[in-house]
Amino acid sequence: MESWDLIIIGAGAAGLAAGIYGVRSGLKTLVLEEEIAGGTTADAPLVENYLGFDSVNGLELSQKMVAHAKKQGVQINEFEKVTSLDLKGEKKIVKTERATYQTRAIVIASGSNYRQLGVPGEKEFRGRGVSYCGLCDGPLFKGKRLVVVGGGNSALITALYLAHLALEIKVVHRRDVFRAEEALVRDLKNTKNAEIFWGTEVKEIRGENVVKSVLLLDKRTEQTRELPIDGVFVQVGEAPNSQMAKEAGVSMNDNDYVIVDAVQHTNIAGVYAAGDVSTYPVKQIGTAVGQGITAALEAYDFIRRPYYKR
Repeated sequence: MESWDLIIIGAGAAGLAAGIYGVRSGLKTLVLEEEIAGGTTADAPLVENYLGFDSVNGLELSQKMVAHAKKQGVQINEFEKVTSLDLKGEKKIVKTERATYQTRAIVIASGSNYRQLGVPGEKEFRGRGVSYCGLCDGPLFKGKRLVVVGGGNSALITALYLAHLALEIKVVHRRDVFRAEEALVRDLKNTKNAEIFWGTEVKEIRGENVVKSVLLLDKRTEQTRELPIDGVFVQVGEAPNSQMAKEAGVSMNDNDYVIVDAVQHTNIAGVYAAGDVSTYPVKQIGTAVGQGITAALEAYDFIRRPYYKR
């Protein structure tokens, strides 16, 4: 069984930041990632609110973060899914599909996954007109008619990106006001080929081999209409990847986000959480980086007990 000082679950912005600060603090640090390192930052078509970058492609930013972590000496095991955690003892046990590890501290930075609409046709047409990533799939829909569902930052960023590729964009939001930053709202309203459907829900996604239309419900009038389109981009938020931590006894709130205090501590000594999986209310790249740094430094304090903390 391999022994580590610090194991970080997840290689998104929070996990990579924690990895860098773990290594720089002299901890033997391992980052485990079930997919490709970089996290959901890579899905953002454009990032305009991360300090130091006027504007940067999300994939480019995530690649820079991964390269930075590796240059600092962080070991990142990609495509190694964690299957279970045993957090009861002083030495924590992390099991993956490949191996079993022993560690003195853990940072849970497993991020989140895309929420689904849960309507007929969504599952059937995923990958055939239904997408959850504008950057990944947008280029496939040049000159097409698209619907973006959602009202937060991700939805509007996706809509603005797709507007440069598509013939027309319909933004469907179930409320009468967006939750997104005002700058994004202003830009969307000034986009000539974009139209907003307020107080509207998608009830069904229809098609044959690929998406052909959506059935919309106007909540104000209770009337439905079928809208011919070529693609649906679902941007209705995310759900935390926290089930494994929950099963291991880590405390969650009602929405299954890992409960943390001001310095990323969970209810279990030596176990920390950072980024989108935690209860920290602001889900941004910048805040994820800060939480990852804090979690790693708290893990260092827990393991090494430096004189200035005694």
